[in-house]
Amino acid sequence: MTGELFAAIDVGSYEMALKIFELSNKHGVRELDHVRHRMDIGSETYASGAISNRHVEEMIRILVDFKKIMKGYGVTHYQAYGTSAIRETKDIDIVKDLIEQRTGIHIDVLSNSEQRFLDYKSIALKHDQFKQIIARPTAIVDIGGGSIQISLFEKDTLVATQNLKTGVLRIHTTMEEVHATRLKYIDLVSELVNSQLSVFSKMHLKDKTLENLIIIDDYVSPVIQKVKLGSEKMGYATRDEYLKFIEQGSVMSEIDVAKKLGMPEENVPLLFVSGVLIKCILDATQATNIWAPGITLCDGIAYEYAEKKNFIKSPHDFEQDIIACAQNISKRFMGSKSRRETLQRLALTIFDSTLELHGLSQRDRLLLQIATILHDCGKYISVVYLGDCSYNIIMSTEIIGLSHLERLIVANVVRYNHEEFDYYGSSSYIKDLSREEYLRVAKLTAILRVANGLDRTHKQKFKDVKVFIKGKELVITVDTRADITLEKGLFNNRASFFEGVYGIRPVIRQKKML
Repeated sequence: MTGELFAAIDVGSYEMALKIFELSNKHGVRELDHVRHRMDIGSETYASGAISNRHVEEMIRILVDFKKIMKGYGVTHYQAYGTSAIRETKDIDIVKDLIEQRTGIHIDVLSNSEQRFLDYKSIALKHDQFKQIIARPTAIVDIGGGSIQISLFEKDTLVATQNLKTGVLRIHTTMEEVHATRLKYIDLVSELVNSQLSVFSKMHLKDKTLENLIIIDDYVSPVIQKVKLGSEKMGYATRDEYLKFIEQGSVMSEIDVAKKLGMPEENVPLLFVSGVLIKCILDATQATNIWAPGITLCDGIAYEYAEKKNFIKSPHDFEQDIIACAQNISKRFMGSKSRRETLQRLALTIFDSTLELHGLSQRDRLLLQIATILHDCGKYISVVYLGDCSYNIIMSTEIIGLSHLERLIVANVVRYNHEEFDYYGSSSYIKDLSREEYLRVAKLTAILRVANGLDRTHKQKFKDVKVFIKGKELVITVDTRADITLEKGLFNNRASFFEGVYGIRPVIRQKKML
């Protein structure tokens, strides 16, 4: 495969950025150019849910310039994403259409979990030391304009992730509203965020202490990348070195800070807010080391595209991180490990044995797997309203790596595993799904219902299950010496729904073990 030129565009909360990359099998991903334009749309959308006409016109002008730069480099493919400020715009579809009509550039809107997952993937794909660092207790702290995402790792596995609505722009706006002086920033910002960090610590840290913080932001990270705070390598700092850096900056004027660090004076207040946020997280986690890899969302966009096009291969199993995240949600809501493992094995066996029937993708297989893991999370709230409670937990809990739509599909599959299935256009639960997405829900629900029916008594009676299609039947052969009278007797309703979706009827055949 020959190389190609790719452009990544980030329409962020307080700036628009363009990066041009050369992608090749030999060199992987190589950055050629980086253009940034400061534009604060976040303060508008966070306050009013709208982008002013002035800012829309400015966005159009900048995107036209970006398009000229892309043409000059001979870019063949591009991807433009909007993040939190765009997400929180009420008339975003109108704004997106206007921009596309005027510039020819289409902007997709990332959900929070998709955005954070892209940032996370770019670190893993760009830096060899990532795997070594996350083998120890580590948190990735991704600081945006509207919120912070904290993701915890242990032994190379993502164990928890939490979004906090304490982004740089939100806090900076609050500081301006209360007319805070720089000297008061540390105390006031700490007061704002520490209550949320306290809840996070109680939920996810408890008695644990972290060794490392991996920092992703637009202000502190570039500084640590070019200014040694004491460590031998750029991009690294110990806890003490970082705290000393913040303390020194708090007594300097904005002009002096801008001159010393070689940055625009207008960025200094945001630098300090981000710096204090990191200090608060250091205090809450007691982490001893900081690493700022210097990546941006544009890097994540490019690395994901390069991975899809096979220019690079991932050294890390990102799909397993999504599964691990779901498993930890199940654990938090007292889900049964043995039950979810049995249901997962049964459901995936049926999925893999009926590929010619359903025509679903490997991504759909992952969504089914997540649904089996979270199938009973709602019982933490109510056994009677298990389906509705499970749906609400899933839709209210971030699963990093899944889009909002994918989370909606999982939530509906889990709900309809327990509730009567609603047909298209008849329920508020599926009103945001297209017909194609609705059919995905129906197909995955049918598989999950059959798997659930095979373990109706929750006693994991089957040691071996084989599935094959024979005529108009889906034959499920089970090896067991246990009495499966209940499973057979209660299987009819679940088999009927599967038959309605796929046109063939599941039947159980018992093969007694010797």
